[in-house]
Amino acid sequence: MATTSPLDGPQGAEREVRFWPMRDLAGLDFDPLLAELLANDPVTRIRLPQGEGDAWLVTRYRDVQFVSNDPRFSRKAVRGRSVTRVAPHFIPLDQAVNFFDPPEHTRVRRTVAKAFAARRMRALQPRVQQLADELLDAVERHGPPADLVAMLHAPFPLAALSTLMGVPPEDWPRIDDWTERVLSAARGRQDSDRAKAEMGAYYADLLRHRLAEPREDLVSTLARAVREEQATEEEMAATAVLIHSSGIHAVRNNSANMVYALLTHPRQLDRLRADRSLLPQAVEELLRFIPHRNGVGLSRIAVADVEVGGVLIREGDAVYVSYLSANRDPAVFADPDALDFDRQHNPHLAFGHGPHHCLGASLARMESQMMLAGLLDRFPELRLAVPVEQVRWRASALIRGPVALPVTW
Repeated sequence: MATTSPLDGPQGAEREVRFWPMRDLAGLDFDPLLAELLANDPVTRIRLPQGEGDAWLVTRYRDVQFVSNDPRFSRKAVRGRSVTRVAPHFIPLDQAVNFFDPPEHTRVRRTVAKAFAARRMRALQPRVQQLADELLDAVERHGPPADLVAMLHAPFPLAALSTLMGVPPEDWPRIDDWTERVLSAARGRQDSDRAKAEMGAYYADLLRHRLAEPREDLVSTLARAVREEQATEEEMAATAVLIHSSGIHAVRNNSANMVYALLTHPRQLDRLRADRSLLPQAVEELLRFIPHRNGVGLSRIAVADVEVGGVLIREGDAVYVSYLSANRDPAVFADPDALDFDRQHNPHLAFGHGPHHCLGASLARMESQMMLAGLLDRFPELRLAVPVEQVRWRASALIRGPVALPVTW
């Protein structure tokens, strides 16, 4: 569906406004509208199912990088505006780092980044590997067929990130339920907002406990920032909610997507089986190739008139970028629709770009490599246990992934 709107561009022409309905896509199919816009209309106007008005959508790699990194496009200015959007609610709480601009954003992010530093990740790695091994042991004991989503992809990132955060194991089921409700577009705004509020209250309470009894975990790092007046309790609790909900959901679904992609690309799977040294490179290519979300994430607001890709974006306009389409830009990636483990130049944007680049990228890479290595080592004959068309996919989900991934070996 499309309408037209008299918006000023460099030539003063009317620009089409496209309605993007966010229908569920089959498997890992790339969104045909994104493909069309990338090729023919890389800076265009869209209307999404929720919110009000229209917004710009930027799809080409260089333009996506530009908007993501230019301070004239503000995340803070989104707060309080009912911008057209995919979900009925905003995913982050208002005080989360995603709604900040520099220098405020820099202050909060610097605090959180300490927990994801290389030294902390190296210290965490043995425990994360132990968690992966225990789950893989359980898959072996269970025997084929087994649902990898239930037995590996769901519990592993929940356990790994909860361990980093310092959440006690008895609270992991509550965290899992909250994140599912926050990241779902199907349950309605009230339920999602309630889950965010409950999770925020939980983290505020845990922060107070860590102020009194600090430990070697992320929540203690956030609590120390509150004690030293580098950040407020509200900011740290909201940021903890954002990290935990996004990190669990993204890795759970995308690691399952990676296994599905390998099992449906047997030539690439055989290469990995024969040469395990390809694994880090393969994970990067899978991150680039997989369309891991439906639609777009959080918008930005132009705080000045800015030209992007030859199109004038006016002050006050909402702007979205698509990292998915940027990862398929033929100007940057040769044969972009192919899953190619020999790709040498792979500056993908799966973790975003600029100040809001994903804080947990190193942990997500670690988890993905551990899961794939464990499956390849233990189950050399791994294959789907059902015909590919019988794999069920999450409906009305912001992050795409299979509901279940039945495999045998």
